Amino acid sequence: MHNFREFKVWKMGIEISKLIFQITRTFPAEERYSLTSQLTRCAISIPSNIAGGCGRKSNKELNQFLSISLGSI
Repeated sequence: MHNFREFKVWKMGIEISKLIFQITRTFPAEERYSLTSQLTRCAISIPSNIAGGCGRKSNKELNQFLSISLGSI
């Protein structure tokens, strides 16, 4: 198992998430349940999948979660 907090890419994912949340706050209200929702869910899934992969037992599983995270970008 790996400590996800030590992964630079996880830290960058957190920063991207914060930035996306700041940006989407400026979107019009009518976008709240469409574009805003999609962007924030994608942003959160980046560090979440990295952390999830770090909890797995093999590097193969970690790589799979990193690939999923990359897809969210």
